[in-house]
Amino acid sequence: MIEIIKSILFGIIEGITEWLPISSTGHMILAEEFIKLNVSQEFWNMFLVVIQLGAILAVVVLFWNKIFPFSIKEKPHIKKDVWSMWFKVLVAIIPTILIGLPFNEKVEELFYNPFTVAVMLILYGVLFIVIENRNRKRNFLVNDIPELTYKTAFLIGLFQVLSIIPGTSRSGSTIIGAMLLGCSRFVAAEFTFFLAIPVMFGASLLKVVQFGFAFQPMEIAILIAGMVSAFVVSVIAIKFLMGYIKKHDFKVFGWYRIVLGIIVIAYFAVKAFV
Repeated sequence: MIEIIKSILFGIIEGITEWLPISSTGHMILAEEFIKLNVSQEFWNMFLVVIQLGAILAVVVLFWNKIFPFSIKEKPHIKKDVWSMWFKVLVAIIPTILIGLPFNEKVEELFYNPFTVAVMLILYGVLFIVIENRNRKRNFLVNDIPELTYKTAFLIGLFQVLSIIPGTSRSGSTIIGAMLLGCSRFVAAEFTFFLAIPVMFGASLLKVVQFGFAFQPMEIAILIAGMVSAFVVSVIAIKFLMGYIKKHDFKVFGWYRIVLGIIVIAYFAVKAFV
């Protein structure tokens, strides 16, 4: 039972940090220091990725009308704007397929450590603050998803590849990239959510295949508990973010990242000398 509770706690952390641009990896590294799942290292590596399926489901549920390309109400028809959005998503994931997937494990092996995570937390925190300060007197070029060009979508996909470096944050890198390319905060966040669906689903499926399907009953229970809690909390986190950025900018998340990065460095520095 205690392992289920731990899994729920990790799901809560995933649900909050996956969508807010504050790095789920940074929080997971800290959480792992205090909460240890009694599972194999192979299962743990797979668990961290697969609980994202709960987070993805939250996007599907909340944005169903914007992502389902068919209308079945009154007069059935195909939503051309939705198909266009999905083609842009496909263009945006090309860099991940060509660059992210081949080098993901190698990058994790080299850079999955507290120092790298802390540096990326601070660096992207500073970037959020600098970009938002620059945007104060700037008019956004893209204020709705249909205005997004295929070129811009592809370039956002290139920014997403940067998230293979632990501590960067997938949502953080894509939101920063989108805003640098002239997208409004709302469009940047929304397209990031849509882009996450194939990317995170694909990553989860790959991890399950690599792990194998010979799950123990307790492992299945741990996975389900983590995914369910990630789903519930993701719904709350996404609604909060979309409401927040209608009236505020991303600077608060930048400052949070900087503070968290300093805490990570301080904690592991003290630990190394104790």
